[in-house]
Amino acid sequence: MNGRKLTLEAGAADRRKAIREIVASRPVGSQAELVSFLLDRGHTVTQATISRDIAELGLVKVSRGDRHVYISTDDLGPRPATRQATDDRLRRILADIPVRVGRSGLILLLTGTPGTAGTIAQAIDESTLTEQEGTLAGDNTLLVLFADETRLEGWLERFQAIQAQSAPEVPQ
Repeated sequence: MNGRKLTLEAGAADRRKAIREIVASRPVGSQAELVSFLLDRGHTVTQATISRDIAELGLVKVSRGDRHVYISTDDLGPRPATRQATDDRLRRILADIPVRVGRSGLILLLTGTPGTAGTIAQAIDESTLTEQEGTLAGDNTLLVLFADETRLEGWLERFQAIQAQSAPEVPQ
């Protein structure tokens, strides 16, 4: 490794340590707030860097009082040893995020609002939808990959059923 790479890695480690300390010591409700707290500690960062660090550290947003704040998943308590797959989280997410579905061969293209693809992909991966070979998330676009037509068609039918269950009821 060259000296520059060692310096960058050390800077990232120091920054991530500072992020953990900040999130543990005070409520942080946005990436902009986190950038401000890091600047106060002498770390020059961009929102994109913070976004990657949040993902790398496994920070999640939870409701605390009247706002949502970042916390470490370690602060959520122990996870059950085995977790039964359920569509509940996917159903809740689809109720909040409009998702369009397109298709190219054995690939489904799901498009949501900016910044939501990772959340949708994780909810799919944790759901009872298992026919896919994998999911690949960008910012607002998610690719769902299939080995054959039968699996794709079955998955799409089940996804659309979950999506329909998630639609808000229209008052009459």
